Amino acid sequence: MTKNIINILPENISNKIAAGEVVQRPESVLKELLENALDAESKNIDVIVKQAGKSLIQVVDDGKGMTEDDALICIQRHATSKIKDVRDLESINTFGFRGEALSSIAAVSKFEIRTEMQDDDIGTLIITDGGENVIIEKGSFSKGTSVAVKNLFFNVPARRNFLKTNATELKHLIDTFKKIALSYPGISFKFYNDDDLLYNLKGDNIYNRMRELFNDKILDSVIEVNEPTDFLSVSGFIAKPTFLKRSKAEQYLFINKRFVVSKLVNHAVFSAYESIVEKGDYPFFALFLNIDPYKVDVNVHPTKREIKFDDEKSIYSLVNAIVKKSIGSYDLVPQISFNERDGKEKLRFTEYSGSAKNDFSDRPVNTGNKIIKNKSAFSDDDIDQLFDSLNPGIKKNAANLDREVSHPFDEKSSKEIYHVDSRTIEQSTSTESTHASFIVALHNKYILSQIKSGLMIIDAHVAAERILYEKALKSLNTNMPFSQQLLFSQTHQVDPGDFTLIKELNPHFSKLGFELKFFGNNTIVIDGVPSDIKMGNEVNILMEILDEYKTNQREKDIDIREKMAASYACKAAIKAGDKLDEKEMRLLVDQLFATTMPYVCPHGRPIVIKIPLDEFDKRFGRT
Repeated sequence: MTKNIINILPENISNKIAAGEVVQRPESVLKELLENALDAESKNIDVIVKQAGKSLIQVVDDGKGMTEDDALICIQRHATSKIKDVRDLESINTFGFRGEALSSIAAVSKFEIRTEMQDDDIGTLIITDGGENVIIEKGSFSKGTSVAVKNLFFNVPARRNFLKTNATELKHLIDTFKKIALSYPGISFKFYNDDDLLYNLKGDNIYNRMRELFNDKILDSVIEVNEPTDFLSVSGFIAKPTFLKRSKAEQYLFINKRFVVSKLVNHAVFSAYESIVEKGDYPFFALFLNIDPYKVDVNVHPTKREIKFDDEKSIYSLVNAIVKKSIGSYDLVPQISFNERDGKEKLRFTEYSGSAKNDFSDRPVNTGNKIIKNKSAFSDDDIDQLFDSLNPGIKKNAANLDREVSHPFDEKSSKEIYHVDSRTIEQSTSTESTHASFIVALHNKYILSQIKSGLMIIDAHVAAERILYEKALKSLNTNMPFSQQLLFSQTHQVDPGDFTLIKELNPHFSKLGFELKFFGNNTIVIDGVPSDIKMGNEVNILMEILDEYKTNQREKDIDIREKMAASYACKAAIKAGDKLDEKEMRLLVDQLFATTMPYVCPHGRPIVIKIPLDEFDKRFGRT
């Protein structure tokens, strides 16, 4: 007779196996205990750890507490008060719901629960040793619940041996504590490590909680985000481009107040910074997303840190747009200063000056004729006139601009500010000008302009790149190209690889304004080009755009439309050395600051910098 080889595991072994998914290190225990305290509607929560949680992790709360029966049941597997049937899984509003955490923790530790409900005179003490030998006692305890986890992994020595040093484990404990404390600023938290009080956080608003958890100047280094919508509400803080980190450790994402990890949302935030962030740098952020629980699934993994969205594409697009809008609401033009370091003076970027939301007063501003409020600052025709004016054959167009532009950078006059997101100009009540500012070209490469704080320097080529990039993206996304027909079509023969690629990209070239025909023997005929292309350079520009696209394809993990727009902008923009007259420079600067990202070109090169007046005073001995 054949003997059976498949057996049902004893409960004590299966509990220890299950604990491996939920309890990976002391930090896992702290996370589960803190979330239970929050589900109990606590107002004050104390955390006590010893030896980085290896000998003790204790969480004391003043929440609802439990009855004796509930205290006994809670350490059993699949015991939960959070859900009752399968339909509840579709709309989870609590941290716990799987009923695995406490039983898993109790299976690998010496476990104690002291609990007393608010209206009871006597509470309950439960003691268990590795999930066995349960002891029940009655007594008078503090209202709420205290859970103490002692000698973690005492009965699973292999797991205990894999724990890191106390310093490393303590860091993980503090990180989890900070995440939960950040998501509930109205609750008071304390954190004791070996009897030392590391954190004493009073229930307050999110601003003070940010200062307490990070540093007093954190709010000067971040941009506030607050965008409520019917589908998804996003609030919190994102870093200014000077407040970048070398790791992803300080990226805090909360979905309905639950800390989660989402590559989708992280990438949406990261891509919103476009080329401001260099490779290897990561922006700090603390973002709170509120969404209908029916549209998000947190039941992906026992740790409940991984999530899935019902509509990932919409979530990505919305988060990306909201972060971009928030970045564009602040003046983030960097200042540079001369600083002495190691006995040598070096030119380096300083912290971004603190400016209020929508305060762009320290930029070149237009003070010409009045422009109707809420009307686009400049039309596409204006941009066409700027770039077409560089072609000697149609240079007269630039001289026929509809409006007279006079001293557009006079900082004391009407203060018509370009709002980056809405492309509107807001007029202040002051229209009196005391003196005119200047704008000059430096070696036909840079534009120098007086601003309120000193001097602004603009790279003309990359400024034009940014303008054309956004114009190209608009054409690619809206499929509303404008093409100028060539009097004589241009014919060009390319190698088979380029012929195939151009043919593949032709729908995108068409949206940009190119009209191409394809014939045998790898021949391309150009019948029309975008209005920004100089006459006589049609073939060269087309091939340069193709080469730039191939470079972007190798180096950048971005959408094909963004690659095409970046390639087109780079090759169609004015070149260093192209001469601009005063009107063209003013129009270029005005249009630059009407873009969504006037700080860097699509390839990451800086467009504008400021040199404060203080630096000039210092150089000339005026300080």
